[in-house]
Amino acid sequence: MSSSTLRTGRPFAEARVLDDLGDGRFRARLDEVWAVGTKAFGGLLMVLMAQAALARLRADLPAGAPDPDPLAVSVDFLRAPDLGPVELTATPLKIGRTISSVAVRLEQNDRLMLHATVTAGVLPDGEPSWETAAELGPEPDADALDPAQAQGEARGLAAACDLRYPATALPFLRGETGPPEMAGWVRPRGEEPDVLFALLAGDILPPTVFNLGGGPGWAPTVQLTALLRGRPAPGWLRVVSRSRTVAGSQFDEDVTVVDARGRTVCQARQLALAPLGR
Repeated sequence: MSSSTLRTGRPFAEARVLDDLGDGRFRARLDEVWAVGTKAFGGLLMVLMAQAALARLRADLPAGAPDPDPLAVSVDFLRAPDLGPVELTATPLKIGRTISSVAVRLEQNDRLMLHATVTAGVLPDGEPSWETAAELGPEPDADALDPAQAQGEARGLAAACDLRYPATALPFLRGETGPPEMAGWVRPRGEEPDVLFALLAGDILPPTVFNLGGGPGWAPTVQLTALLRGRPAPGWLRVVSRSRTVAGSQFDEDVTVVDARGRTVCQARQLALAPLGR
């Protein structure tokens, strides 16, 4: 597959195309569609690294083994890649009957930008024996905010996917302050969500600390670990994010992604830096 720019009306599918260079090496291109300012969106970078890991595993697993799913993706964001080509290298750490682990490096201009460990296996099917109730309804409220319309035209992540926010979820947009919490609905454009889109959704909301005041800015992620819990059903994904502690220049976020059935499909926790000027 070629990672040259495609335009099929499915921005998520277009952005996650990898060139297979052989021997666990892949090339991707980061463009302005999935960008935050001049930098690539961290959620997409996680998807690319997970996809590289799964592709390497498929080549190494014995014949007849089940197709691997991502179970956990843990990423150290060492540097922020610029828009443009990047190379990924996936190295198996363990190939097991039920659980495998792959290390992935993402480099740009021969410089290490991100490092990840991807744990893979097979996601569970069937009903869970315990499930915490979702905080949002399965579809956006009638008065939900559409950021694409609020901006006059879709830009940034609002152009890359469908986003909606509860009317009271983003006080910073009204010049007000509130607790460091965010909530919203998201789905890909032109296709239904899959496991990798659920992974991306774990980083889709604005930084929670925007609500504390001081104005929006770039809040770079330091470390993000996501657990994938199931394959999402068709429809909207519900996302809720909260910070427990904001101290000095650092803050944390805990994110839960729930599908249209009410099933948790992704849990993410990250450490990030307070908003910086672009």
